[in-house]
Amino acid sequence: MMEPRNTRRLVKKKKKKKKKIRLLLLMIFFLFIGSISVFGYNIYSATKKASEKIYQALGSSKRTQHIEIRKDPFTVLLVGVENQYHDEEGRSDVIMLLTVNPKTNKVYLLSIPRDTRVYIPTEGRKDKITHSYSHGGIESTIAAVNELIDVPIDYYITTDFDGFQKIVDSIGGITVDVPFTFKAQLTGSLKWHTFHKGKQKLNGNEALAYVRMRKSDPRGDFGRNEREKQAIKAIIEKSTSITSLTKLDDIISELGDHVRTNIPPSDLLSFIYFYQEMNKAHVENLHLKGYDDTINGVYYYIPDEESVSTITKTLQQALGEANTSLTKNDSAANTAASN
Repeated sequence: MMEPRNTRRLVKKKKKKKKKIRLLLLMIFFLFIGSISVFGYNIYSATKKASEKIYQALGSSKRTQHIEIRKDPFTVLLVGVENQYHDEEGRSDVIMLLTVNPKTNKVYLLSIPRDTRVYIPTEGRKDKITHSYSHGGIESTIAAVNELIDVPIDYYITTDFDGFQKIVDSIGGITVDVPFTFKAQLTGSLKWHTFHKGKQKLNGNEALAYVRMRKSDPRGDFGRNEREKQAIKAIIEKSTSITSLTKLDDIISELGDHVRTNIPPSDLLSFIYFYQEMNKAHVENLHLKGYDDTINGVYYYIPDEESVSTITKTLQQALGEANTSLTKNDSAANTAASN
């Protein structure tokens, strides 16, 4: 029995309607993919051009092979310089070593107290690591860190205080969990600001005072280091959000006089996208154990040798380079062995 003519027409209309809907959805999909590609390319082009202003290569590198940021383990040394970046007399006020392993989805974060006593090659003697920057800039600080922790420093990022404030302000501030209530003086205005225990949103000026305070902290430098890690993590999380990426080139351009890095302009966006992917990675805070000491009337933090050895082995394993000396030259190793 044949279907009525009106029924056949209705079925044909429904089929045509479904086909049109599928075509429309397909067009929307391709337009979406295309717009995302254009958006990504525009960000890439603008970011690459802007990042050329902050790029500064190292004189030498401990790694010979190219690092694929999304695949290979690598390290980043984050250094906060006390004075303006171009002032070579500045001190490395904040020193943090970030070690990342994309394969295991793990991140290790080590803060080195500014008063840590280490051998500074460019100074030719042991001194506080905070003084390393004033004896040769970032390369001197890297050499001093290598005297303490025997792992390669693949990348570095330095910023002065103005740069830190601008970074925080450019991403709309950061939210931190204040461990206890305290007062700290703001730079510039010299006004006192009260940080109340609990979650609090901070602008750049407030964030700088938050991470710098140590006299009112019962844990001294260690408490300060924890707040530094807290702020850095908040900055990374906020700066790698999609809303921040849209104005990334403006942010980098504004930071041109305050930030330096050896991350190649062509790799910077991959670096940022990688941190988006690693947002939920397990972050392990490493603690450099030691003790307080006064030498010739000067206070130092003396690192514990066993703690240094444990941290070094942990990071070497994270980099896939366990049992291999990566930073110290053969002659130094041979001399140590013969003594």
